[in-house]
Amino acid sequence: MTTAPALPADPHTSGGDETDRRADEPDLRRRLRRAAAHHGPVLATYGVLKLAGFAVFMYLLDSAGDFRKKHPRFGGGAHVWDVLGSWDGWWYQQIVLNGYDPALEPVRNATGLITLEGNSAAFFPLYPALMRLVSECTGLGPYGAGMTVSVLSSFVAALGIHAVTSHLAGRRAGLIAVGLWAVWPGSGSEWSVYSESVYVALAAWACYAVMTRRWLTAGVLTFTAGLSRPTAVALIAALGVAALLAVLRHRKDGWVRPLVAVAISPLGLAGYLAWVGYRMGDWNGYSKLQDGAWAHKFDYGRHSLDVLTSVPVGHFDYLFAMPFPDLIGVGVVLLVPVLTVLLLQLRPPAVLVVYTVVSFAMVMSTQQYFANVSRYLLPLFPLFVPVAVGLRRLTRPSLAVLLGVAALASGSYAGYALFELGVP
Repeated sequence: MTTAPALPADPHTSGGDETDRRADEPDLRRRLRRAAAHHGPVLATYGVLKLAGFAVFMYLLDSAGDFRKKHPRFGGGAHVWDVLGSWDGWWYQQIVLNGYDPALEPVRNATGLITLEGNSAAFFPLYPALMRLVSECTGLGPYGAGMTVSVLSSFVAALGIHAVTSHLAGRRAGLIAVGLWAVWPGSGSEWSVYSESVYVALAAWACYAVMTRRWLTAGVLTFTAGLSRPTAVALIAALGVAALLAVLRHRKDGWVRPLVAVAISPLGLAGYLAWVGYRMGDWNGYSKLQDGAWAHKFDYGRHSLDVLTSVPVGHFDYLFAMPFPDLIGVGVVLLVPVLTVLLLQLRPPAVLVVYTVVSFAMVMSTQQYFANVSRYLLPLFPLFVPVAVGLRRLTRPSLAVLLGVAALASGSYAGYALFELGVP
């Protein structure tokens, strides 16, 4: 008597999938544990330090109460939280609500001088696009969506800074660099309706992708950063130099991927500027808008030099003078060349050097509110590396005290001075 051949088990009725899932569960748990062990300390270090400074910042704002006297557009309102959506944050929220309306509109100010009316085209589209996406997915308003995007992006930036620093100087230095990201001058803008956290997250991971020769990833991230801030020019230049060196040195990854990365990296920035120029009917419209409405223009560093030679002698008669924030800004500016020299001593990859130097040069050669300079220099995260290398010899208790005190103090020098005493 013959028996019929056994039919294959029906995967929909058999317990095969269930068995496979049970077999995979331990492996999944191991991966989650490894991820938690690797990333948990990074996120905890940044979160605890940042939260401490943020709490002091909120306390100072509430106790002083000056924000209530301001126009709602510039931080005044019924609640202390309104300050975090002031100035640029107000514009980002308007873009989410009303979209862009680029136009070069001349106006006559109180002194009779004809200037340009500020409009939303001065603000790059990536951050408000993320705000709108979060708003539509969660039901949060523009303010809540903006804060959500900024806070989450600040943690992504912390992971990127840790990856870059660990690659160069080890995990301990990486954790210290993350702590410095939380307490650095200008770090008050990391948890606010501002685009700094988004940009730094993209820049840090783009630099790491170049360092690990993931060229196409670096190109896409740099392209995206170009939709976030005009200072992405520095990141584009850094990627270009790194790719050129890789090709000349005949690296194993060849020349196609580096050159493709270089080709796509400037398209985000160039595309947005071209769109603004087309909509304004003036291909130099973006620059004219920045100059005419906000007095931001390339001036070969004349304004920066004016501030740097005036503040140390107690003179505050220059354009947009704001004594306390400007004093902090002068200290940060003078610190940058020192840290750059120390960074060079570590012989870092060219992408970090070019990114740092070009970013600093762009900030210093532009006329702007100098009170903002600590925020504008916040993206120079490679400067955290030599500081982290120097501090990694300290014991854990010493580091905890040092960074903890800096975190508490940052509520004043990195938050209150920026948002309440200056123009963030």
